[in-house]
Amino acid sequence: MNDLVLHVKKVYFDSIRDGRKSLEYRERTPYWEKRLRGREYSGVQLHCGYPKAGDSSRIIRRRWNGFIEETIVHAHFGGRLVPVFSIDVSEAA
Repeated sequence: MNDLVLHVKKVYFDSIRDGRKSLEYRERTPYWEKRLRGREYSGVQLHCGYPKAGDSSRIIRRRWNGFIEETIVHAHFGGRLVPVFSIDVSEAA
């Protein structure tokens, strides 16, 4: 099984690494529907941007804990109510 790879901004990467953020959001679009619905992954890789090959300091590896579907308001999505996939990126299952 493959890992789900998520590229995130540095501010979110640091928050996840430090344990302050346990969910990563992806807007419910056909792109993410195809990658998440009915799929299982062996783990999640969070990349700080697009790191150079071999730069493991910008990659966090977590176990796959699944996701839930929610509707949230978030500044990243323009402060509007948006349906999202909330992907669990916490260290615990």
